[in-house]
Amino acid sequence: MTNYLIHEKSPYLLGHARNPVDWHPWGDEAFDKARRENKPVFLSIGYATCHWCHVMERESFEDEETARLLNDVFICIKVDREERPDIDSVYMKVCQLMTKSGGWPLTIIMTPDKKPFFAATYIPRETRYGRIGLQELIPRIKTLWQTRNAELKANAAEITQALETIKQKTPPQQLSKKTLDKAYEYFLQSFDRVHGGFGGAPKFPTPHNLYFLMRYYHRGKKDSALQMVEKTLQGMRRGGIFDQIGFGFHRYSTDERWIVPHFEKMLYDQALLALAYLEAYQLTRKEEYARTAREIFTYVLRDMTDEQGGFYCAEDADSEGVEGKFYLWTQEEIKNILPPGEASLFLSLYQHPEDREIHGMQEMPRGHFIPHLVPDSGEIPILTDKIRQKLFAARETRVHPLKDDKILADWNGLMIAALAKGAQILDEPLYLKAARNAADFIFTNMTDEQGELLHRWRAGDASIAGMLDDYAFVIWGLLELYEASWQTKYLEFALRLNRQMMERYWDEKEGGLYFTQHEGEDILVRQKEAQDGALPSGNSVALLNLLRLARITANSELENRAAKIAEVFSAQVAQHPTAHTQLLAALDFSLG
Repeated sequence: MTNYLIHEKSPYLLGHARNPVDWHPWGDEAFDKARRENKPVFLSIGYATCHWCHVMERESFEDEETARLLNDVFICIKVDREERPDIDSVYMKVCQLMTKSGGWPLTIIMTPDKKPFFAATYIPRETRYGRIGLQELIPRIKTLWQTRNAELKANAAEITQALETIKQKTPPQQLSKKTLDKAYEYFLQSFDRVHGGFGGAPKFPTPHNLYFLMRYYHRGKKDSALQMVEKTLQGMRRGGIFDQIGFGFHRYSTDERWIVPHFEKMLYDQALLALAYLEAYQLTRKEEYARTAREIFTYVLRDMTDEQGGFYCAEDADSEGVEGKFYLWTQEEIKNILPPGEASLFLSLYQHPEDREIHGMQEMPRGHFIPHLVPDSGEIPILTDKIRQKLFAARETRVHPLKDDKILADWNGLMIAALAKGAQILDEPLYLKAARNAADFIFTNMTDEQGELLHRWRAGDASIAGMLDDYAFVIWGLLELYEASWQTKYLEFALRLNRQMMERYWDEKEGGLYFTQHEGEDILVRQKEAQDGALPSGNSVALLNLLRLARITANSELENRAAKIAEVFSAQVAQHPTAHTQLLAALDFSLG
């Protein structure tokens, strides 16, 4: 038996198509049904490689009793956040506003006109550890909907109004070198001098912070700025957050030492981190950074590249229902695969019994370890590469994690930028060819009849109108590709997309770029932001693109648009500069 998701293209949605929950894709049909039947909407947002999304599915969405409750009370909608970042972004802001936290799976309960009155992330099936379970929550919501309907709708309207209030315009402030200094001082205070990175656990790579610090170092030769970057890059490369056997970075570290990751691998992390290591190599000429960039590219070209040239989204954290199983080893496995001398050498370098004390390791199967090097262990030993290849070959026989083979325009734009820059800096024609193939794939397969970008391609089907990040990130990739190849077709493609972006997303009244098109779907509020997250913000990337295009074409209007973006977000940037480091990188460029 299947539900309405069976006709979708997203691997995440298709993975829920046989749940007993009567899932609908996001669309008018589902909301019209909710109005006709006078039911609230249960919106669940996640993605294919999300560990806790799998947990909630196994516990609740595959459970007949919980599914019966959900189907009785709600119209249930599933959304792949990678396909619809516009929906995810709005409702994640709702969750953060209502609960002061966020994450995935994201759970929103709302009226048929899309106004939310309840928000949460993961919800267990039964109530435990003070967290209400679905089997208790659903009857409560049913009672409230039937007996206090007007009150719920009034609360939902207030929450929507609060979202509108966040958008209110603030007077512009002057951004200058002092803004850069303020961000640097904050990073200096929050820097983890022992392990690298900023703050405590969990630790995310956030490469755009490193881009800013490298530019700050280059501007004023502040040694501490570069030291923070190097300590962080070295800690990550030696840690368990890096796949020491097959290469590529996992999404984040659950501990402050970069050792215990959440094991999913995202394309955008590979692209953004490759750029960080390449820039560090440019600054220092240390081969370790060039080698790490090459290793990232090896992983992407080997495991994440479609035969037509585009790049896949991600690889799952789980295999055989266990998080990280594909990446874990036992001492016995190593000794069975390698000769005694090689096994002893590998274990002496990559296994550390004291890891059992690290937060997160207790959840790993007893006797298993995550291969990693000791921080500050000096040059990464080349001797172990032939050992690594033997272990990689053995690991390939295991059950692999799910690969989400969607191709997204925005993330592909980032990967094109990284490969093109890698081709330039490392003098590697293979990277240039891969970047060209991906750009040509987008041009051929991910534009509509009007030549406008489409967001998602999978299995021959391109769909979903492009969003700001699609345009900004692809233009970034094309600019790097133009500078690496000097083929004018890539500059022309970038200029064409830039014109479309300005026509479709520019706020004519106040300036800046909306996340969705002027003719796009109305989802509560239309967002216009410059704050970075795991990805740099579309407005900040577009700002630097505009400045670069202005210099290349001598078009002053592009520079004026760039200045307007900086002005619109200047108050936010001045108040919270470290939340806008991609914009600060553009500011650094503009200051010369």
